Amino acid sequence: MNILAIDTSSKPLSVAITADDQILSEVTLNKGFTHSQTLMPTIDDLLKLSQLTIKDIDGFAVAKGPGSYTGLRIGVTTAKTFAWTLHKPLFALSSLEVLARNIQQRSQLIVPLMDARRNNVFAGVYQWTLTNDNHLENVVSDRHISLTRLLAEIKELNEKAVFVGEIKPFMSQIFAELGHQAEFAATTANLPAAANLGLAAIDATPIKDIYNFTPSYLRLTEAEVNWQRNHKDEGHDPYVQEV
Repeated sequence: MNILAIDTSSKPLSVAITADDQILSEVTLNKGFTHSQTLMPTIDDLLKLSQLTIKDIDGFAVAKGPGSYTGLRIGVTTAKTFAWTLHKPLFALSSLEVLARNIQQRSQLIVPLMDARRNNVFAGVYQWTLTNDNHLENVVSDRHISLTRLLAEIKELNEKAVFVGEIKPFMSQIFAELGHQAEFAATTANLPAAANLGLAAIDATPIKDIYNFTPSYLRLTEAEVNWQRNHKDEGHDPYVQEV
């Protein structure tokens, strides 16, 4: 099964093509270009390098969030459009799970992080199961949470934890709170790898309603927060159209 996998949930762009349990091609860009500039040309290049056309792709996988609002909309809309128009299945995995899959330690907790500003993070806690080599269990659900609270919760778990992702701004704070309970991923593991997304999609359940599928933002936009602050006595229906 040929899978085209797309992760635009954070600053880096990662795109891959996988075939069953093999990686055919993968590109990860971390130069600060906008995803709207680079995503489609990158897909085109990978198809050519893999000697495939878009019609040879059997399914599409996308990182569904959390992450950048704009980045998520670009990636999800692109994957949805391909899947919808070509009548192929769409698979979606947590952006944090994609990061967690970079870590192969089987006995430790894995804590993927994304910077959500003001000392807040998007984070979850994952662990590989002993019964299925490809199954990564979400031990603590993905959330938008203050780093202080997250570290307190992990400390209570009293298990070794490997932090991965956008960890550089938080390393000193993490070590100060957790000491040697915390470990940090190697630099090469901190970028999203769309190949992991494509390989994991084989065991994932396809999205049933592709047309109405939306990203998992896990927090309100700044515009929504400001609206609610200024309209406390009014109803709070969604103000941002989802894609």
